[in-house]
Amino acid sequence: MLKKLNFVLLALVVSLAALAQPTWEVGNTTLTEYDLVTGVQIPWEILWGPDGHLWMTSRKGEVLRIDPASGNYTVVLEKTVMNGGNGEPGMLGMAMHPDWDNTPLVYIVYCTGNGGNGIEHLSSFEWNGSELVNEEEILTIQAGGIHNGSRLLVLPDNTMLMTTGDVGSSSNSQNMNSLQGKTLRLNLDGSVPDDNPFPNSLVYTFGNRNSQGLALGENGIIYSSEHGQNSNDEFNIVTAGGNYGWPNVEGFCNTSAEQTFCAENDVVEPLDAWSPCIAVNGIEFYNHEAIPEWQNSVLMSVLGGLGGQYERLSVLHLSEDGLSVTSEDQYFSSFNQRVRDVAVNPNTGSVYVALNGTSYPGSGPNIIKEFRNESFGTGVADQVASEFELGLFPNPTSAYFNLLFPENTEGSFQVFSYNGQLMTEGNVLKKELRVDVSNWSEGSYFVLVQHQGGIITRTFQVQH
Repeated sequence: MLKKLNFVLLALVVSLAALAQPTWEVGNTTLTEYDLVTGVQIPWEILWGPDGHLWMTSRKGEVLRIDPASGNYTVVLEKTVMNGGNGEPGMLGMAMHPDWDNTPLVYIVYCTGNGGNGIEHLSSFEWNGSELVNEEEILTIQAGGIHNGSRLLVLPDNTMLMTTGDVGSSSNSQNMNSLQGKTLRLNLDGSVPDDNPFPNSLVYTFGNRNSQGLALGENGIIYSSEHGQNSNDEFNIVTAGGNYGWPNVEGFCNTSAEQTFCAENDVVEPLDAWSPCIAVNGIEFYNHEAIPEWQNSVLMSVLGGLGGQYERLSVLHLSEDGLSVTSEDQYFSSFNQRVRDVAVNPNTGSVYVALNGTSYPGSGPNIIKEFRNESFGTGVADQVASEFELGLFPNPTSAYFNLLFPENTEGSFQVFSYNGQLMTEGNVLKKELRVDVSNWSEGSYFVLVQHQGGIITRTFQVQH
């Protein structure tokens, strides 16, 4: 009877928490906002895995596997990366093998070394049910302190695209003997596909500066987002053998010099471009019925300018044939957070957004948020049973908050302010703990609990 009462109490806590969550209006659809994970170290890639979990690479060198029902996560891989992930390089793009049940492989790009001696690795790792093991190196190229590209996309024909940046040397992009400043296409073992546009070459497109978004749309159309220099961030269709113009062309062919180069080199112009640069990043094609207003669109992460502007999630509405952008809507700019990547839950239509903090190239607190259409049946009760649930109430609070743990939890907890200050910490000694916040300043905080089944976080507000 006591166990049943505890379960009911925990369900009540979760339900009350859901009532207090912020909401966003998208036409006739209401999205409820949740902080799934808070305090992670610069999320770079987030993607929905075939195992029903959200996966994340941290630029600091970790891979996280996240329970979408509770936010509980485990660190399944740790690597030493270039500059400790404190610049643009680090652990970056990730993709899954399409035949996951028989071949549970995860493909990851990460950078090692330093300065001119950096190496960018594309490797596969085997998922053994609890961690990533048995690394096999597929491809290595030079890494740079900037512009390493590194988005991955597995295509229906079991080939994989990988974007590479020009590593700060723009001449690489037009040099067909270099793999920098390109989109590469390779078989999953790293070999060259027989039908690549250039014989015996991994190069699929060239003339790219630093593409950091890839998505597959309807009818096999592949989209990319690409960083411009100071102007002309681009949204492109990836065309086999296409020359995208960099460094001779930025954005559209709209100067006399560019028009001459474009005519002579058959340059592929973007579907859309933004000036000054807004710092476009990860993209995802959306066509789920949970948010009908976003169907047949590309969700594009926008990091924003160095001065703290433009940050947002852009919704690029496409024409029926997918060959043009008809309009752009912008969301979530009020967070004032750099939006690095976006992922979609194919079951519920929920959208996950990875935030990188307020400053370049990333700062805390880093948050993965979920935006959920509750009326579509995507509430907590409809999620896959969570691996670990943590209750926190009341929220917001002025005097204290309670932490409610599952039975027999062993571990420790820490509470941080959003500026990184450790407020309090301790061990989990009983099912319910009370923390006094009466002397804390008003603002946002988060709890991080390390327990025998992983790590879980909860955000809360102190209001006096």
